[in-house]
Amino acid sequence: MVSPLARFSVTVDDGHLSELDSVASALRDSGMEVERVLGTLGVITGQAPADARPSLLAVPGVTSVDEQLRVQLPPPDASVQ
Repeated sequence: MVSPLARFSVTVDDGHLSELDSVASALRDSGMEVERVLGTLGVITGQAPADARPSLLAVPGVTSVDEQLRVQLPPPDASVQ
């Protein structure tokens, strides 16, 4: 069974900021579909199978891999308001 996709934000350590493209390439090789490389922040965002987090964390230069949580508020006219 194929794992469902999850959205991730990957933080790159300061020592690898000059190699951000290489880190993004290694993340791709580890199964992540890279969507954005935010160079000034040292963050790479994208999606990968939900169970890929350990392999993404193993990429040199990666300090954290956080799943992006989705929050949706009910419409203003919902009974919950």
